[in-house]
Amino acid sequence: MPEPVSIRRLVPADLAPYKELRDAMLAAHPEAFSSDAAAERERTPDSYRQRLGLDRADGGQFTLGAWHGSRLVGAVGCERDLRVKVRHVAQLIGMMVRAEARNLGVGGALLAAAIEAARHVDGITLLTLSVTAGNAAAIRLYERAGFTRYGSLPRAICVDGAYHAKDQMVLTL
Repeated sequence: MPEPVSIRRLVPADLAPYKELRDAMLAAHPEAFSSDAAAERERTPDSYRQRLGLDRADGGQFTLGAWHGSRLVGAVGCERDLRVKVRHVAQLIGMMVRAEARNLGVGGALLAAAIEAARHVDGITLLTLSVTAGNAAAIRLYERAGFTRYGSLPRAICVDGAYHAKDQMVLTL
């Protein structure tokens, strides 16, 4: 992948490639996501529109994509709670990078861009995420960005009868 990867906020025209990426990642890595691949396959691209945050004047709701030319090779989302007492907390969701783009800095670039975008949203002071316990590469990526583990939810997801814990991580902005 000699061409550089560009990171930008997704727009409605990007929903079809986003869904294609998401469907592929959910199928390839079922233990990494809370969503079920079969159920998500039934959704339309437009059903992900709310993840773009177009209707959120307060900010803090967005999805970033990593593009190699016209191919979406990675994405990460950010969701901010609407409730007044927890508006300062946003959660990173759905971090995914295609196999051919791994170990090329795409995940780190997406994460850095998401953190920077969250820093520019008025009132967000904490970023949280969950990661499947044992996913050493992802955990290292998050720790390098400054996230720390504050807990673990045992048996958080069940994939084909096997339970997986989710580590909870936080970054103070």
